[in-house]
Amino acid sequence: MLLAAVAACAACGLIYELALLTLSVSLTGGGITQTSLIVAGFVAALGVGALLAKPLVSYAAVSFVVVEILLGLIGGFSAVTLYVSFTFVGSTTAILVAATALIGILVGAEVPLLMTLLQSGRTDNDAENTGKVLANLNAADYAGALVGGLLWPFVLLPTVGMIRGAAVTGMINLVAAAVVALVLLRFQLTLRVRLVAVVALMMAAALIGVLLVRASDIETTARQRLYSDPVVSAERSQYQEIVVTERKNDTRLFLDGDLQFSSVDEHRYTESLVYPAVSNDPERVLILGGGDGLAAREVLRLPGVREIVQVELDPAVIELANTRLLELNDGALMDPRVNVVIDDAFSWIREHEGGFDSVIVDLPDPDTPALGRLYSTEFYGVAASMLNPGGLIVIQSGSPYSTPDAYWRTVSTVDSVDLAVSPYHVYVPSFGDWGFVLGQQGDRPPELRLPGDVPELRFLDEQTLNAAAHFPKDRPRQHLQPSTLDQPHIVGDMRKGYKR
Repeated sequence: MLLAAVAACAACGLIYELALLTLSVSLTGGGITQTSLIVAGFVAALGVGALLAKPLVSYAAVSFVVVEILLGLIGGFSAVTLYVSFTFVGSTTAILVAATALIGILVGAEVPLLMTLLQSGRTDNDAENTGKVLANLNAADYAGALVGGLLWPFVLLPTVGMIRGAAVTGMINLVAAAVVALVLLRFQLTLRVRLVAVVALMMAAALIGVLLVRASDIETTARQRLYSDPVVSAERSQYQEIVVTERKNDTRLFLDGDLQFSSVDEHRYTESLVYPAVSNDPERVLILGGGDGLAAREVLRLPGVREIVQVELDPAVIELANTRLLELNDGALMDPRVNVVIDDAFSWIREHEGGFDSVIVDLPDPDTPALGRLYSTEFYGVAASMLNPGGLIVIQSGSPYSTPDAYWRTVSTVDSVDLAVSPYHVYVPSFGDWGFVLGQQGDRPPELRLPGDVPELRFLDEQTLNAAAHFPKDRPRQHLQPSTLDQPHIVGDMRKGYKR
């Protein structure tokens, strides 16, 4: 039973570390620096905790119960503390490091205390038997870690989310402490100590219980602080947090806190993205990303289009497009000419043949390593291979004003895969100055023009498109090293731009 408690505690410890890593991605983008800080910091804290536990081994039973109560409370409240802190102060790196250190120290203290408990009462504490006890302890510890590593991504995170997932884990810690204190160690603890432990465990469990009950209210209240308009829809999918806000005639979509569009001016962005890429009157069009259906809406306005393949990673975004965003996208993704594919864009283009006249790349900004791979030489090389001769590809490329290095890095990266490029930019009030890259195979940069049978547009015309190719003197063209899978420079460019 004690080894089972060891396994349960190990599972909880690893879940806390995974929760911290997940939070670092969700709240701050989770770059390699933060990931390394959490992983290395957690391992170092384990060692510190083991050293700090040395004076406590004389009181191993009481100390273990105290450690588990503290770990249950700190770990259980870690996610909600970080989330609420993020909505108030923005940067949570210091809090993230502090939480990592505290949880790591407490987890590190468990093993020496448990080893002492496993050895207590034994008369055969020679080297050989001590080694066997240690082997059993390590086996239970690693097996529990495996269980925790599987529970977090496959059970806790998708079913109850980060806040409740951490709270449930904290409750498991308290249950393990209760079993150890009241069943396994009942003869090593005095009646008074057991009564105090019961009261402390009940108070800690009550606090975590309140968190479990009020988690949705806390999250909703904290989330609303991040958005200036009322939140009308919020969902955490397997991949991201999806939030829709509304005020009067302005509907806005946010993915992991980043604005994707405002219905007031999305036509400026969407028209500028789509129509230069379909000026060759395409019949087959590939859209990578753009799960809101707005790009597909514009492509479907062209009478010559026979088929659109829409590749979107997150089925929750497609569901949103076909429900709450249906009026905005005119039901584009339900059109029989649109084939919606749920898949990773990179994986899909690697595994399927091309034959497309136009490729529209409408993916989120590369502010994380996972998104940076979709702005790499390797990705654009495969995407370009999907084109028919004379085909056009367009990429949304961020702001040449706010994140100029990232914008021109994208231009250089597209140019590096033997695509002639035409950079251009327009003003979208919700985003500011926003840039795109149009490319085609060959040596001659593609002409920025509208298709011959272009429908009536709200923003874009030939004069506006011609002006879009001009960049001011304070944001001149840069020739930068391409971003690759091995060296994803663009992620650093994005973060440098945000800081600026």
